[in-house]
Amino acid sequence: MPNSMKPKILVTKHLYPEAIDFLRERVEVEYHDSDEGYPPDELLDHLRDKLGVVSQLTDKFPAAVMGALPNLKVISNVAVGFDNIDIPAATARKILVTNTPEVLTDTTADFAFTLLLATARRVVEGDAYLRSGQWRQWRIDLLCGYDAHHRTLGLVGLGRIGQAVARRARGFSMRILYYDAISAPSHVERELGLEFVSLDTLLAESDFVSLHVPLLPETRHLIGAEQLARMKKTAILVNTSRGPVVDEAALAAALASGQIAGAGLDVYEREPEVDPGLLGLHNAVLAPHIASASIDTRTKMCLMAAENVVSALEGRRPPNLVNAELWPQA
Repeated sequence: MPNSMKPKILVTKHLYPEAIDFLRERVEVEYHDSDEGYPPDELLDHLRDKLGVVSQLTDKFPAAVMGALPNLKVISNVAVGFDNIDIPAATARKILVTNTPEVLTDTTADFAFTLLLATARRVVEGDAYLRSGQWRQWRIDLLCGYDAHHRTLGLVGLGRIGQAVARRARGFSMRILYYDAISAPSHVERELGLEFVSLDTLLAESDFVSLHVPLLPETRHLIGAEQLARMKKTAILVNTSRGPVVDEAALAAALASGQIAGAGLDVYEREPEVDPGLLGLHNAVLAPHIASASIDTRTKMCLMAAENVVSALEGRRPPNLVNAELWPQA
């Protein structure tokens, strides 16, 4: 099909090449092959003649931006989360919004457990200690940390990723508590060996607390000073969900004072900024939002987003439609 007959889309940032090849066979692509996104005004300019956009979490779509784009039909986000998009505003304008769920479940769960173990066993501290030339001999108490096996894991949120972390925890013979807005079906609880408890109970009894909730008004600062104070002094907090779920300043204070033992973090309140209080702490393992960053998974995410935008523009229901109430009315 000649380019003039193909719908136009914008790809806002660098994607894996398999996805770009897929798109170029089916739509007319303006590809911003850069790790830096467009500033808001430039993004708007590049979108004015586009029917679709393949976006990333750093691209913001508030109501005002979508209101200035009457031709836009679909926003295809390369992420599970979509808090960069005003979903009610998109729905009101009949703009389809898609995401890339499930494909990163196991990879993210692997990384959550990586953070849990790295923090508990002080791996990053040990690496720095060795590289700096401080290691002189084996010592009985050198960099001793905490066991994960046979300890209690508290999962805040039991979606796909939370359940995948639970499966990994079973291999460590852990007791698994969970808290969610609603309890899981009894067969899931039996299969994974789960106990449904209140958030207060989970915080008080868990040796490790791992967060797996979306960012919603009710989950912003779900973990703050009050919640951290309920945790054991030997407890470790892991966050691979969204940064604002945790009050970062309160967490830094809790870690510095020894109120909790450690934290493994992949996400932050004001990315890419990190609270300065966290940066100097030896008991915080900090990763730059890479929980889903395996080559296989990131390639699949890019291809899924490409398939979503093409489906929408070809008049088919996108496989991963967030505002499903628009279909088939859109």
